[in-house]
Amino acid sequence: MIRVARSLPPLEGYLDVPADLTDADQVEALAERVRREVGPPDIVVSNAGGFLLRPLQDTSIAYFDAQVSLNLRAAFAVARAFLPMLEAAGRGCFITVGSVADHVGFPENAAYAASKYGLRGLHETLLAEYRGTGVRLSLISPGPTDTDLWAPFDPDRREGFPKRAAMLRPADVADAVLFIATRPPHVLIDWLRLGPA
Repeated sequence: MIRVARSLPPLEGYLDVPADLTDADQVEALAERVRREVGPPDIVVSNAGGFLLRPLQDTSIAYFDAQVSLNLRAAFAVARAFLPMLEAAGRGCFITVGSVADHVGFPENAAYAASKYGLRGLHETLLAEYRGTGVRLSLISPGPTDTDLWAPFDPDRREGFPKRAAMLRPADVADAVLFIATRPPHVLIDWLRLGPA
């Protein structure tokens, strides 16, 4: 199993590849290393992302560009680097992790939602483009998930926000990824919306 992030704590049994996915050259180098050392992967999970919560008037163009770079441009680069490899192998599962904000609008989400709606558009287009190749593409759109991304915003103290204790857990999203990845090759789950009860 290969893990990719800007930095990773060592974990036995994994091939860790540090990479900044907003840098297209690093994504290409990552794909080439994977191709050389392990061959076409069976499963690719495109999960890089960041979260911004700001009213429109407080969202600078630089903030907007940073959200699009991380949440959309990086996903495009990963897809462009890995999907042809999977297509050439005639198999594989490419799973993109989006957000509830890829199909529902929320206040203070202009930059984040724009990047996530764009991500869903990218997924839908690639789903059509790779249909019939043996490569299955899926989008998971989880609701609020209790991760460190919430720390700067303290939703427990903000009116109208779900409490962290009521949010999904990262393991819930991981279970959804595993569920999609372990369906038989003839089964496609193109979009899975996941939320707290």
